[in-house]
Amino acid sequence: MAMTSLDLAVFAGYCILLLGFAWWISREKAGHQRNTSDYFLASNALPWWAVGTSLIASNISAEQIIGMTGSGYAIGLAIASYEWMAAITLIIIGKYFLPTFLEKKIYTMPQFLEQRFDHRVQLVMAFFWLAVYTFVNLTAVLYLGALAIKTITGVEMFYGMLFLAIFSVAYSLYGGLKAVAFTDIIQVTLLVFGGLMVSYLALDTIADGQGVFTGFGILLERVPQSFDMILSPEHEDYVSLPGISVLIGGLWVMNLSYWGFNQYITQRTLAAKSLREAQKGIALAAFLKLLMPILVVLPGIAALVLVPNLEKPDQAYPEMMKLVPAGLLGLTFAALVAAIASSLSSMANSVSTIFTMDIYRQLAGAQRGEKHLVLVGRIAALTAMVVAMVIAEPLLGKLEQAFQYIQEFTGFFTPGVVAIFLLGFFYKRANATSALVAGIGSVVLSALARIFWPELPFMDRVGLVFVACLLLGMLVAGKEKNPKAIETSSVDYSTSSGFNLSALSISLILVALYYTWW
Repeated sequence: MAMTSLDLAVFAGYCILLLGFAWWISREKAGHQRNTSDYFLASNALPWWAVGTSLIASNISAEQIIGMTGSGYAIGLAIASYEWMAAITLIIIGKYFLPTFLEKKIYTMPQFLEQRFDHRVQLVMAFFWLAVYTFVNLTAVLYLGALAIKTITGVEMFYGMLFLAIFSVAYSLYGGLKAVAFTDIIQVTLLVFGGLMVSYLALDTIADGQGVFTGFGILLERVPQSFDMILSPEHEDYVSLPGISVLIGGLWVMNLSYWGFNQYITQRTLAAKSLREAQKGIALAAFLKLLMPILVVLPGIAALVLVPNLEKPDQAYPEMMKLVPAGLLGLTFAALVAAIASSLSSMANSVSTIFTMDIYRQLAGAQRGEKHLVLVGRIAALTAMVVAMVIAEPLLGKLEQAFQYIQEFTGFFTPGVVAIFLLGFFYKRANATSALVAGIGSVVLSALARIFWPELPFMDRVGLVFVACLLLGMLVAGKEKNPKAIETSSVDYSTSSGFNLSALSISLILVALYYTWW
């Protein structure tokens, strides 16, 4: 697939526009020196629409667009549970967890753990998140993004990763979270437009130009098995999405960890103007999550009809992009790069925040100035990006479905992460020992289950290990209430009528979707 001069001009125009806007929005008033609040939390001034769009832009990246489309090709609509269940998870986070985070006035998730437990838990979890963001998330997004670029343009993997790394840090390294969040508005708009275009063209091609509804009807007839939301035990991909367990088991643990206790996601809500603004942003993000399967799963199912013999499922989305005509291809390509760049910049910014505020500031000992801390944050972000670029292809080059790999790998740790936070929120006797035992137990128990019970679906393993970690944490807790326990009476858990109406609407839509595609 060759990009025309017009496509290249459109893509170049997008890059210039984004960088120009990012540098403009990042400018400082005369005489003001950027401090850690400005750089890491956007001066705590993000409006709801910036919070909501940035949540989605940070989430939807190469691992979603390329990886989840590949899973749509291989598994079908069932993979959409990751998106649709995330919508209700966001509402729960906005109602029950976000008020406490904002009341604590924290920069990072490890900082919350230090306030609730002690500095040992803070440091252990800070190093854990740094490792995951660098060696799993950044590497996966860089690799899958470069794979898409290679498929579309023919550019070699290394140069594709180099471009993505340079482009994403070109604006985020200078402007920090403010630049990331406000440019995400452009990124999400382009992402939705490009995704809808690819889905439209794929369905219209299946229908030989008779329209998307005809194409969707043909798709239902040709591959009805791809529209089963709940897989039966006989399904070849049951081990990835184990039936009803998706609704009542480990996926809740995965989603709570990702949307509630994950630095590069929650950092947007921590930077909101107020709790109400953050909750409105979360509601917007939840509605957008309901739309995502049309953008990232449907093209994969369509590819099963149009190009049924792909070598790797992860080639499905780039193949569908070949349907886009000259001129519009540059815009669609820009949408893909927008999603990748926004996630890379978000992860890099979170790496810099955690390293600076939770590790460097504590281990350096002496009080450091704000300007120095911002510089350290920039160096940390740049270093993580370079490391991820070097190891990406050797680490991920032989995988069939990168999205499933990422989910299973993180599944070793997420049961302990969620157990630690739930103990911290709701079990007043929980102490630092509870947190450390739950965290270490998660890795050990997950590894043992993987070795001695390999046929257990990883999502079921996540659920069982989570329950075990929770019980272990409670077992080693103190006999009396921990002085650092959260006093819920001091936290405002009330929500606006608009948030409540959004929660009800999202719940009803989800019931209708699962009823239709069960």
